[in-house]
Amino acid sequence: MSTTDRQLRVGMVGYAFMGAAHSQAWRTVNRVYDLPARARMALICGRDAGKVADAADRLGWEAYTTDWRDLIARDDIDVVDVCTPGDSHAEIALAALAAGKHVLCEKPLANTVAEARAMAAAAATAQAAGVRSMCGFNYRRVPAVAMMRQLVADGRIGVIRHVRATYLQDWIVDPQFPLVWRLQKDRAGSGALGDIGAHIIDLTQYVTGRRITGVSAVTETFVKERPLPAGSSGLAASVDGGAVDGNGDGRHPATGAVTVDDAAVFVARLDGGVLATYEASRFATGRKNALRVEINGSLGTVAFDLERLNELEFYDATRPAAEQGFTRILVTEGEHPYMSAWWPPGHIIGYEHSFTHQMRDFVEAVATGVDPAPSFADGLQVQLVLDAVTRSAELGSSWTEVEPALTAVAV
Repeated sequence: MSTTDRQLRVGMVGYAFMGAAHSQAWRTVNRVYDLPARARMALICGRDAGKVADAADRLGWEAYTTDWRDLIARDDIDVVDVCTPGDSHAEIALAALAAGKHVLCEKPLANTVAEARAMAAAAATAQAAGVRSMCGFNYRRVPAVAMMRQLVADGRIGVIRHVRATYLQDWIVDPQFPLVWRLQKDRAGSGALGDIGAHIIDLTQYVTGRRITGVSAVTETFVKERPLPAGSSGLAASVDGGAVDGNGDGRHPATGAVTVDDAAVFVARLDGGVLATYEASRFATGRKNALRVEINGSLGTVAFDLERLNELEFYDATRPAAEQGFTRILVTEGEHPYMSAWWPPGHIIGYEHSFTHQMRDFVEAVATGVDPAPSFADGLQVQLVLDAVTRSAELGSSWTEVEPALTAVAV
């Protein structure tokens, strides 16, 4: 479907952590940016009627449904926003594209390379009919990250030599934290690797304009059994304390196997021989959402820290020796990426703004007939890196080439 009366009628599947973040962005985007079409929050979908009804009211959606197939079949929906766990991304996105709906799908694109291949191929076919699709790597839309990419593209750090990326969290350090869906391979695809490692893979490739070509990896699961959850929401959960244990001799919490990685570490090569290191862990005690990327070049260095997301660190080695040193750039000026619609210089923005910027770019692309980025093909390429990391770890950290994305998409 195309725009109707300059509107894009959005149907979103999922209403938990990412659903709430996307909803905030859909509510905000037209109130901040002057866009060629207005995003309309038409319909939200979730399996539990009571919970999705509450979410519709709380998050600002006009109506709700409990069946995503009904959402896709409706003539009054133009965009399908997929915010579900990874095991349903492919099925929902493929059905939506086949129905002529524009699709925004959260990262990682899928749980397997096969699913991602099918999604990228379907997106390429739909593209020929004017149907647009995008994978939701929101950190690309942080103004400081966009400026970081610009500095690298402008040659301000010279020839890239090193890429250094970490994403550290600690929300499952407690071994009694329940076995939520993010800790189950059939639901999540992988653990820290796909959940947060995918972000730094995409971000470093975006900033440098280079692809990861090969990896040597190790992964670890520190806690292999966890209590079954009584309930969960976002990154919080409670234990089912009333479950009977397997021996039937006491009322201990039932447990289940953790089937994903808790941490992944790998070295990599990027196009042109750039040396890179990556670390993704949900066991870094004291680190809440610590994403950091540093790019070293022949003429300088640029670094970004998500916990200081309005800032960049920039070292210009072309300056006289007596004047060299890291400069803190506060990325809040009107001429900085995305910032012209917000506040006076020095008035900082936050995490949620990256999603608003994502919706701005998506709406503008769909309304003007331009293919948004990152594409499903870009999402596939990240999936191929995740797959190479997994295979390398299974083979004792052996060097593993990343399959080129172009050979994986049947157009």
